[in-house]
Amino acid sequence: MAGEFVVAVLLGLIQGVFEWLPISSEGNVAIALRALDRSNEEAVSYALFLHLGTAVSATAYYREEFRGVLADADEWRPASAFGEHATLSYLGVAMAVSGVVGIVAYTALDAVVGELTGGMFIALVGVLLVFTGLLQRYASPEIDAGARDPDAVDAVFVGAMQGLAILPGVSRSGTTASALLFRGHDGESAFRLSFLLSVPAAVAAGALEVAQNGGLPGASPLPTVVAVVVAAVVGYATIDALMRVVERVSFWLVCIGLGSLAIVGGALVFAVP
Repeated sequence: MAGEFVVAVLLGLIQGVFEWLPISSEGNVAIALRALDRSNEEAVSYALFLHLGTAVSATAYYREEFRGVLADADEWRPASAFGEHATLSYLGVAMAVSGVVGIVAYTALDAVVGELTGGMFIALVGVLLVFTGLLQRYASPEIDAGARDPDAVDAVFVGAMQGLAILPGVSRSGTTASALLFRGHDGESAFRLSFLLSVPAAVAAGALEVAQNGGLPGASPLPTVVAVVVAAVVGYATIDALMRVVERVSFWLVCIGLGSLAIVGGALVFAVP
C-alpha cells in the first residue's frame, strides 16, 4: 500500500509541473503509468482525472479573472456576447465545442486503447507528442496583433483544439495557446485564455472518468486523492515561475524529443516477444 502512495505523489508532481509546460502532462503521466505496468485504460483514466488537481491551481491563480467572469454572468445578454462580455462568451462557446469534439475523440480513444499493446500505446503517445511539438513550432508568436478580447472564431478554434487534447500526448496548453497565437493574440493573453478554459474542461473530464469507472480511477481511492492534492499544491507553487520559463524555452523541441524517445521506446517494447 505504501508503494501506491509513493506512485501517487510522483504522479501528482509530474502533473503539477507539466501542466504549465506545453509538453502534455497527460501523455507523460500515461507513459509513467505504463512503465509501472498499469493497463492502457487505467493510464488514460488516471491521467485525465489528475487534471482536477491543476484545475484547482489555475482557479486559485486566476481567481480575480474568475470573479470578473462570474460577475459578468449576471449581466450577460446575447446582444453583447462578444463585446462587453467577451471572456464569458469565449468560455461558454469554447466549452460547448470542446465538449462535442472531446466526446468524439474520447469515444475513438476508448475504442482503440484496449486493443493496443503496451509498446504500441507508448508509441502512439509519442506520435501525438511530436504532433504537439510541430504545432507549437509553426504557431509563431511573431504573428502578434497585441492584446485583444477573444471573438467567436477564437472560441470555436480553441474549443476544437482543446477537445482533441483529451488524447494523451496532445498538450492541452500547447495546442490551445498555439491556436490563440495563430489567431494573433500575444503570448500572455494566449496562456491566460488557455488556462481559464482549462478549469471547466478539467472538471468535465474528471466527472466523465468517475461516471465511466463508477468511482475514482486507480487501484484504491485514497492514493488517487493524494495524487490530486499533490498536483494542486505543486501546480499552484510552480505556475508563476513555469509560465515565465515557457516564454524563454523552445518547448516544441522538448515535445519532439520526448515524442521521439517514446516512439523508439514503444517500438522496442513491441519488438520484444
